[in-house]
Amino acid sequence: MTPLQSQIELLARIRHIWEAARTQAARSVNTAHVCANWLIGQQIVEAEQGGAKRAAYGKALLKALSEQLSVEYGAGFSVSALQYMRSFFLGYPQLLAKQHALRVVLDVEQIQHAVRGESPGGRDVVQPGVLNPSLSWTHYRTLLKEERQPVRDFYEIESVRNGWSARQLERQMHSFLFERLAKSRDKQGVLALANEGQALNRAQDVIKDPYVLEFLDLPESHRLVESRIEEALINQLQAFLLELGSGFAFVGRQRRLTLDGDHFYPDLVFYHVKLKCYVVIDLKVGKLTHGDLGQMQLYVNYYDREVAAKGDNPTIGLLLCSEKNDAVVRYVLGDKSEQIFASRYQFALPSEADLRAEIRRELEQFERDVPAQVEELATAKPKSQIAKPIKSRPKSTAAKGVKK
Repeated sequence: MTPLQSQIELLARIRHIWEAARTQAARSVNTAHVCANWLIGQQIVEAEQGGAKRAAYGKALLKALSEQLSVEYGAGFSVSALQYMRSFFLGYPQLLAKQHALRVVLDVEQIQHAVRGESPGGRDVVQPGVLNPSLSWTHYRTLLKEERQPVRDFYEIESVRNGWSARQLERQMHSFLFERLAKSRDKQGVLALANEGQALNRAQDVIKDPYVLEFLDLPESHRLVESRIEEALINQLQAFLLELGSGFAFVGRQRRLTLDGDHFYPDLVFYHVKLKCYVVIDLKVGKLTHGDLGQMQLYVNYYDREVAAKGDNPTIGLLLCSEKNDAVVRYVLGDKSEQIFASRYQFALPSEADLRAEIRRELEQFERDVPAQVEELATAKPKSQIAKPIKSRPKSTAAKGVKK
Protein backbone atom coordinates (compact mmCIF):
# COMPACT_ATOMS: atom_id res chain seq x y z
CA MET A 1 0.00 0.00 0.00
CA THR A 2 1.40 3.36 -1.00
CA PRO A 3 1.67 6.26 1.48
CA LEU A 4 -1.07 8.09 -0.44
CA GLN A 5 -3.44 5.10 -0.15
CA SER A 6 -2.72 4.81 3.57
CA GLN A 7 -3.45 8.47 4.03
CA ILE A 8 -6.74 8.18 2.13
CA GLU A 9 -7.84 5.20 4.24
CA LEU A 10 -6.85 6.97 7.46
CA LEU A 11 -8.85 10.02 6.40
CA ALA A 12 -11.89 7.82 5.69
CA ARG A 13 -11.66 6.18 9.15
CA ILE A 14 -11.36 9.54 10.88
CA ARG A 15 -14.36 10.87 8.96
CA HIS A 16 -16.39 7.82 9.97
CA ILE A 17 -15.48 8.24 13.65
CA TRP A 18 -16.26 11.96 13.60
CA GLU A 19 -19.59 11.59 11.80
CA ALA A 20 -20.63 8.80 14.18
CA ALA A 21 -19.71 10.97 17.17
CA ARG A 22 -21.68 13.93 15.78
CA THR A 23 -24.72 11.73 15.22
CA GLN A 24 -24.51 10.30 18.71
CA ALA A 25 -24.06 13.76 20.22
CA ALA A 26 -27.11 15.11 18.39
CA ARG A 27 -29.17 12.11 19.45
CA SER A 28 -28.05 12.52 23.06
CA VAL A 29 -29.01 16.20 23.07
CA ASN A 30 -32.42 15.40 21.56
CA THR A 31 -33.06 12.63 24.08
CA ALA A 32 -31.98 14.84 26.98
CA HIS A 33 -34.47 17.43 25.73
CA VAL A 34 -37.23 14.81 25.66
CA CYS A 35 -36.37 13.61 29.18
CA ALA A 36 -36.29 17.14 30.60
CA ASN A 37 -39.67 18.02 29.06
CA TRP A 38 -41.24 14.82 30.42
CA LEU A 39 -39.87 15.52 33.91
CA ILE A 40 -41.05 19.13 33.80
CA GLY A 41 -44.50 17.87 32.81
CA GLN A 42 -44.39 15.46 35.74
CA GLN A 43 -43.60 18.29 38.17
CA ILE A 44 -46.45 20.42 36.80
CA VAL A 45 -48.98 17.58 37.11
CA GLU A 46 -47.91 16.79 40.67
CA ALA A 47 -48.13 20.47 41.62
CA GLU A 48 -51.61 20.74 40.08
CA GLN A 49 -52.82 17.73 42.02
CA GLY A 50 -51.88 19.52 45.22
CA GLY A 51 -53.96 22.59 44.35
CA ALA A 52 -57.32 23.21 45.99
CA LYS A 53 -59.04 24.18 42.71
CA ARG A 54 -57.16 22.22 40.10
CA ALA A 55 -58.32 23.89 36.85
CA ALA A 56 -57.98 27.48 38.05
CA TYR A 57 -54.80 26.73 39.94
CA GLY A 58 -53.24 24.96 36.96
CA LYS A 59 -53.91 27.87 34.61
CA ALA A 60 -52.42 30.40 37.01
CA LEU A 61 -49.50 28.08 37.74
CA LEU A 62 -48.56 27.70 34.07
CA LYS A 63 -48.72 31.46 33.52
CA ALA A 64 -46.48 32.16 36.53
CA LEU A 65 -44.00 29.45 35.53
CA SER A 66 -43.88 30.73 31.95
CA GLU A 67 -43.12 34.30 33.01
CA GLN A 68 -40.33 33.31 35.37
CA LEU A 69 -38.70 30.65 33.19
CA SER A 70 -38.81 32.88 30.10
CA VAL A 71 -36.89 35.56 32.00
CA GLU A 72 -34.26 33.06 33.12
CA TYR A 73 -33.93 30.86 30.01
CA GLY A 74 -35.51 32.74 27.12
CA ALA A 75 -37.77 31.17 24.50
CA GLY A 76 -39.13 27.68 24.94
CA PHE A 77 -41.23 28.15 28.05
CA SER A 78 -44.43 29.72 26.78
CA VAL A 79 -47.71 28.65 28.35
CA SER A 80 -48.47 26.47 25.33
CA ALA A 81 -45.02 24.82 25.56
CA LEU A 82 -45.61 24.02 29.23
CA GLN A 83 -49.03 22.63 28.34
CA TYR A 84 -47.36 20.31 25.81
CA MET A 85 -44.95 19.12 28.53
CA ARG A 86 -47.86 18.45 30.86
CA SER A 87 -49.70 16.54 28.13
CA PHE A 88 -46.52 14.64 27.34
CA PHE A 89 -46.26 13.29 30.87
CA LEU A 90 -49.96 12.38 30.94
CA GLY A 91 -49.81 10.74 27.51
CA TYR A 92 -46.60 8.81 28.24
CA PRO A 93 -46.73 8.03 31.97
CA GLN A 94 -44.23 5.14 31.68
CA LEU A 95 -41.75 6.87 29.36
CA LEU A 96 -38.88 6.93 31.86
CA ALA A 97 -40.03 4.19 34.21
CA LYS A 98 -37.13 1.93 33.27
CA GLN A 99 -34.70 4.78 33.79
CA HIS A 100 -35.81 5.26 37.45
CA ALA A 101 -36.83 8.82 36.56
CA LEU A 102 -39.77 9.19 38.93
CA ARG A 103 -37.84 11.38 41.34
CA VAL A 104 -38.89 14.79 42.53
CA VAL A 105 -35.52 16.45 41.97
CA LEU A 106 -34.23 16.88 38.42
CA ASP A 107 -30.50 16.35 38.15
CA VAL A 108 -27.96 15.94 35.36
CA GLU A 109 -27.17 12.33 36.25
CA GLN A 110 -30.82 11.38 35.83
CA ILE A 111 -30.95 12.78 32.28
CA GLN A 112 -27.61 11.19 31.36
CA HIS A 113 -28.88 7.82 32.59
CA ALA A 114 -32.02 8.18 30.43
CA VAL A 115 -29.99 9.24 27.39
CA ARG A 116 -28.06 5.97 27.51
CA GLY A 117 -31.30 3.97 27.35
CA GLU A 118 -31.76 1.64 24.39
CA SER A 119 -35.06 0.52 22.94
CA PRO A 120 -35.91 -2.99 24.22
CA GLY A 121 -35.07 -5.70 21.72
CA GLY A 122 -33.29 -3.48 19.20
CA ARG A 123 -34.60 -1.96 16.00
CA ASP A 124 -37.20 -4.59 15.01
CA VAL A 125 -38.82 -4.92 18.45
CA VAL A 126 -40.06 -1.52 19.58
CA GLN A 127 -41.91 -1.06 22.85
CA PRO A 128 -44.26 1.92 22.48
CA GLY A 129 -44.64 4.27 25.41
CA VAL A 130 -41.03 3.80 26.55
CA LEU A 131 -38.24 6.28 25.80
CA ASN A 132 -36.61 5.65 22.43
CA PRO A 133 -33.50 7.66 21.44
CA SER A 134 -34.66 7.68 17.81
CA LEU A 135 -37.58 9.98 18.61
CA SER A 136 -37.13 13.70 19.13
CA TRP A 137 -39.36 16.10 21.04
CA THR A 138 -40.99 17.06 17.75
CA HIS A 139 -41.80 13.40 17.12
CA TYR A 140 -43.51 13.10 20.49
CA ARG A 141 -45.43 16.35 20.03
CA THR A 142 -46.70 15.02 16.70
CA LEU A 143 -47.66 11.66 18.22
CA LEU A 144 -49.64 13.41 20.96
CA LYS A 145 -52.03 14.72 18.30
CA GLU A 146 -53.38 11.17 17.97
CA GLU A 147 -55.74 10.52 20.88
CA ARG A 148 -56.41 6.82 20.13
CA GLN A 149 -53.75 4.92 22.04
CA PRO A 150 -53.51 1.84 19.74
CA VAL A 151 -53.15 4.07 16.66
CA ARG A 152 -50.54 6.23 18.39
CA ASP A 153 -48.60 3.07 19.30
CA PHE A 154 -48.65 2.02 15.64
CA TYR A 155 -47.18 5.33 14.45
CA GLU A 156 -44.57 5.27 17.21
CA ILE A 157 -43.43 1.76 16.23
CA GLU A 158 -43.32 2.54 12.51
CA SER A 159 -41.53 5.85 13.06
CA VAL A 160 -38.71 4.09 14.92
CA ARG A 161 -38.49 1.13 12.53
CA ASN A 162 -38.46 3.21 9.37
CA GLY A 163 -36.43 6.14 10.66
CA TRP A 164 -39.12 8.67 9.78
CA SER A 165 -38.31 12.31 10.35
CA ALA A 166 -40.88 14.30 12.33
CA ARG A 167 -42.17 15.76 9.06
CA GLN A 168 -42.54 12.30 7.50
CA LEU A 169 -44.37 11.07 10.60
CA GLU A 170 -46.77 13.99 10.41
CA ARG A 171 -47.40 13.32 6.74
CA GLN A 172 -48.18 9.63 7.39
CA MET A 173 -50.61 10.57 10.16
CA HIS A 174 -52.32 13.22 8.03
CA SER A 175 -52.73 10.72 5.20
CA PHE A 176 -54.34 8.20 7.59
CA LEU A 177 -51.80 5.45 7.00
CA PHE A 178 -53.16 3.30 9.83
CA GLU A 179 -56.73 3.43 8.52
CA ARG A 180 -55.69 2.69 4.95
CA LEU A 181 -53.74 -0.38 6.06
CA ALA A 182 -56.48 -1.48 8.47
CA LYS A 183 -59.15 -1.52 5.75
CA SER A 184 -57.77 -4.71 4.22
CA ARG A 185 -57.44 -6.55 7.55
CA ASP A 186 -59.76 -8.40 9.89
CA LYS A 187 -60.09 -7.61 13.58
CA GLN A 188 -57.01 -9.62 14.53
CA GLY A 189 -55.03 -7.94 11.77
CA VAL A 190 -55.95 -4.48 13.08
CA LEU A 191 -54.91 -5.48 16.60
CA ALA A 192 -51.60 -6.72 15.23
CA LEU A 193 -51.06 -3.37 13.49
CA ALA A 194 -51.58 -1.53 16.76
CA ASN A 195 -49.45 -3.87 18.86
CA GLU A 196 -46.64 -4.79 16.48
CA GLY A 197 -46.65 -2.26 13.64
CA GLN A 198 -46.80 -3.31 10.00
CA ALA A 199 -45.69 -6.91 9.47
CA LEU A 200 -44.61 -7.68 5.90
CA ASN A 201 -45.29 -11.36 5.38
CA ARG A 202 -47.72 -11.43 2.44
CA ALA A 203 -48.37 -9.42 -0.68
CA GLN A 204 -51.54 -7.99 0.92
CA ASP A 205 -49.44 -6.48 3.72
CA VAL A 206 -47.79 -3.92 1.46
CA ILE A 207 -50.97 -2.72 -0.31
CA LYS A 208 -52.90 0.42 0.65
CA ASP A 209 -56.19 1.71 -0.70
CA PRO A 210 -56.23 4.53 -1.59
CA TYR A 211 -52.71 5.80 -2.22
CA VAL A 212 -52.31 9.49 -1.41
CA LEU A 213 -50.07 11.32 -3.90
CA GLU A 214 -50.47 14.90 -2.70
CA PHE A 215 -46.71 15.45 -2.97
CA LEU A 216 -46.99 15.38 -6.79
CA ASP A 217 -48.85 18.72 -6.73
CA LEU A 218 -50.96 17.65 -9.71
CA PRO A 219 -54.47 18.98 -10.37
CA GLU A 220 -57.47 16.68 -10.20
CA SER A 221 -58.14 17.16 -13.89
CA HIS A 222 -59.70 14.99 -16.59
CA ARG A 223 -56.89 16.15 -18.92
CA LEU A 224 -54.25 14.19 -17.00
CA VAL A 225 -52.53 11.30 -18.76
CA GLU A 226 -50.59 8.38 -17.29
CA SER A 227 -47.27 9.61 -18.63
CA ARG A 228 -47.52 12.86 -16.68
CA ILE A 229 -48.30 11.03 -13.44
CA GLU A 230 -45.44 8.61 -14.09
CA GLU A 231 -42.98 11.43 -14.71
CA ALA A 232 -44.11 13.23 -11.55
CA LEU A 233 -43.66 10.06 -9.50
CA ILE A 234 -40.12 9.59 -10.80
CA ASN A 235 -39.29 13.22 -9.99
CA GLN A 236 -40.66 12.70 -6.47
CA LEU A 237 -39.34 9.16 -6.07
CA GLN A 238 -38.26 9.58 -2.45
CA ALA A 239 -41.72 10.77 -1.40
CA PHE A 240 -43.34 7.98 -3.46
CA LEU A 241 -41.19 5.36 -1.72
CA LEU A 242 -42.37 6.73 1.62
CA GLU A 243 -45.99 6.34 0.51
CA LEU A 244 -45.37 2.82 -0.82
CA GLY A 245 -43.87 1.75 2.51
CA SER A 246 -40.67 0.10 3.69
CA GLY A 247 -38.86 -2.50 1.62
CA PHE A 248 -39.36 -1.09 -1.89
CA ALA A 249 -36.30 -0.68 -4.14
CA PHE A 250 -36.71 1.09 -7.49
CA VAL A 251 -35.73 -1.01 -10.53
CA GLY A 252 -36.85 1.07 -13.51
CA ARG A 253 -39.60 2.66 -15.59
CA GLN A 254 -41.07 1.58 -18.93
CA ARG A 255 -38.98 -1.61 -18.94
CA ARG A 256 -39.75 -3.32 -22.22
CA LEU A 257 -41.19 -6.83 -22.41
CA THR A 258 -41.08 -8.54 -25.81
CA LEU A 259 -43.33 -11.48 -26.69
CA ASP A 260 -43.01 -12.78 -30.25
CA GLY A 261 -42.28 -9.33 -31.60
CA ASP A 262 -44.92 -7.49 -29.55
CA HIS A 263 -43.59 -4.97 -27.05
CA PHE A 264 -45.14 -4.04 -23.70
CA TYR A 265 -44.04 -1.36 -21.23
CA PRO A 266 -45.13 -1.58 -17.57
CA ASP A 267 -44.91 1.88 -16.05
CA LEU A 268 -42.82 1.23 -12.92
CA VAL A 269 -40.95 -1.79 -11.57
CA PHE A 270 -39.74 -2.22 -7.99
CA TYR A 271 -38.21 -5.05 -6.00
CA HIS A 272 -39.38 -5.67 -2.46
CA VAL A 273 -36.36 -6.67 -0.42
CA LYS A 274 -38.37 -8.06 2.52
CA LEU A 275 -40.89 -10.10 0.54
CA LYS A 276 -38.19 -10.98 -2.02
CA CYS A 277 -40.30 -10.38 -5.10
CA TYR A 278 -40.74 -7.97 -7.99
CA VAL A 279 -43.54 -5.39 -7.83
CA VAL A 280 -44.93 -4.18 -11.16
CA ILE A 281 -46.98 -0.97 -11.04
CA ASP A 282 -49.18 0.34 -13.83
CA LEU A 283 -50.89 3.75 -13.74
CA LYS A 284 -54.38 4.29 -15.13
CA VAL A 285 -56.47 7.43 -15.37
CA GLY A 286 -60.20 7.02 -15.55
CA LYS A 287 -62.07 3.87 -14.56
CA LEU A 288 -60.16 0.60 -14.43
CA THR A 289 -61.24 -1.90 -17.12
CA HIS A 290 -61.03 -5.67 -17.44
CA GLY A 291 -58.47 -5.09 -20.20
CA ASP A 292 -56.21 -3.24 -17.76
CA LEU A 293 -56.45 -6.16 -15.34
CA GLY A 294 -55.68 -8.64 -18.12
CA GLN A 295 -52.61 -6.66 -19.12
CA MET A 296 -51.33 -6.72 -15.53
CA GLN A 297 -51.83 -10.50 -15.47
CA LEU A 298 -49.55 -10.66 -18.49
CA TYR A 299 -46.88 -8.57 -16.74
CA VAL A 300 -47.02 -10.68 -13.58
CA ASN A 301 -46.85 -13.96 -15.47
CA TYR A 302 -43.90 -12.70 -17.52
CA TYR A 303 -41.93 -11.59 -14.48
CA ASP A 304 -42.66 -14.85 -12.68
CA ARG A 305 -41.44 -16.96 -15.61
CA GLU A 306 -38.75 -14.87 -17.28
CA VAL A 307 -37.30 -12.38 -14.76
CA ALA A 308 -37.65 -13.72 -11.22
CA ALA A 309 -34.61 -15.61 -9.97
CA LYS A 310 -34.57 -18.87 -8.06
CA GLY A 311 -35.73 -18.14 -4.52
CA ASP A 312 -37.83 -15.12 -5.49
CA ASN A 313 -41.47 -15.13 -4.43
CA PRO A 314 -44.36 -14.57 -6.89
CA THR A 315 -44.47 -11.14 -8.49
CA ILE A 316 -46.92 -8.56 -7.14
CA GLY A 317 -48.94 -6.51 -9.61
CA LEU A 318 -50.41 -3.18 -8.52
CA LEU A 319 -52.76 -1.11 -10.65
CA LEU A 320 -53.13 2.49 -9.48
CA CYS A 321 -56.30 3.98 -10.90
CA SER A 322 -58.58 6.94 -10.31
CA GLU A 323 -61.73 4.79 -10.23
CA LYS A 324 -62.55 1.09 -10.10
CA ASN A 325 -65.38 -1.42 -9.85
CA ASP A 326 -64.51 -3.87 -7.07
CA ALA A 327 -66.82 -6.57 -8.45
CA VAL A 328 -65.10 -6.47 -11.85
CA VAL A 329 -61.72 -6.70 -10.14
CA ARG A 330 -62.77 -9.78 -8.14
CA TYR A 331 -64.24 -11.66 -11.09
CA VAL A 332 -61.41 -10.91 -13.52
CA LEU A 333 -58.58 -11.75 -11.12
CA GLY A 334 -60.06 -14.90 -9.62
CA ASP A 335 -57.21 -16.96 -8.13
CA LYS A 336 -54.78 -14.11 -8.84
CA SER A 337 -56.46 -11.86 -6.25
CA GLU A 338 -53.67 -12.48 -3.74
CA GLN A 339 -51.01 -11.51 -6.28
CA ILE A 340 -52.59 -8.63 -8.25
CA PHE A 341 -54.22 -5.60 -6.61
CA ALA A 342 -56.11 -2.54 -7.76
CA SER A 343 -55.97 0.58 -5.58
CA ARG A 344 -57.20 4.09 -6.12
CA TYR A 345 -55.03 7.17 -5.94
CA GLN A 346 -55.86 10.75 -5.03
CA PHE A 347 -53.89 13.98 -5.28
CA ALA A 348 -55.02 15.60 -2.03
CA LEU A 349 -55.37 14.65 1.61
CA PRO A 350 -59.01 13.90 2.47
CA SER A 351 -61.11 16.53 4.20
CA GLU A 352 -63.32 15.82 7.20
CA ALA A 353 -66.41 16.17 5.01
CA ASP A 354 -65.01 13.64 2.53
CA LEU A 355 -64.37 11.19 5.35
CA ARG A 356 -67.91 11.48 6.71
CA ALA A 357 -69.43 10.98 3.27
CA GLU A 358 -67.25 7.96 2.58
CA ILE A 359 -68.08 6.40 5.96
CA ARG A 360 -71.78 6.64 5.12
CA ARG A 361 -71.15 5.18 1.66
CA GLU A 362 -69.11 2.30 3.06
CA LEU A 363 -71.81 1.45 5.63
CA GLU A 364 -74.54 1.51 2.98
CA GLN A 365 -72.43 -0.69 0.70
CA PHE A 366 -71.75 -3.10 3.55
CA GLU A 367 -75.46 -3.37 4.40
CA ARG A 368 -76.27 -4.16 0.76
CA ASP A 369 -73.50 -6.67 0.08
CA VAL A 370 -73.01 -8.79 3.16
CA PRO A 371 -76.30 -9.56 4.97
CA ALA A 372 -76.45 -13.02 3.41
CA GLN A 373 -72.86 -13.74 4.45
CA VAL A 374 -73.54 -12.53 7.97
CA GLU A 375 -76.62 -14.74 8.18
CA GLU A 376 -74.60 -17.73 7.03
CA LEU A 377 -71.92 -17.05 9.64
CA ALA A 378 -74.55 -16.55 12.33
CA THR A 379 -75.93 -20.04 11.77
CA ALA A 380 -72.47 -21.58 12.03
CA LYS A 381 -71.04 -19.66 15.01
CA PRO A 382 -72.28 -17.72 18.01
CA LYS A 383 -72.91 -14.12 17.05
CA SER A 384 -70.23 -12.94 19.46
CA GLN A 385 -67.64 -14.62 17.24
CA ILE A 386 -68.69 -12.96 14.02
CA ALA A 387 -66.04 -10.50 12.78
CA LYS A 388 -67.39 -6.99 12.77
CA PRO A 389 -66.60 -4.52 10.01
CA ILE A 390 -63.57 -2.33 10.72
CA LYS A 391 -64.59 1.21 11.52
CA SER A 392 -61.63 2.89 9.90
CA ARG A 393 -61.16 5.72 7.48
CA PRO A 394 -62.71 4.62 4.16
CA LYS A 395 -61.70 5.29 0.64
CA SER A 396 -61.74 8.87 -0.45
CA THR A 397 -63.09 10.04 -3.77
CA ALA A 398 -60.27 9.94 -6.29
CA ALA A 399 -59.51 12.13 -9.25
CA LYS A 400 -61.34 11.25 -12.44
CA GLY A 401 -59.58 11.32 -15.76
CA VAL A 402 -59.39 9.91 -19.23
CA LYS A 403 -57.32 7.11 -20.63
CA LYS A 404 -54.25 7.83 -22.63
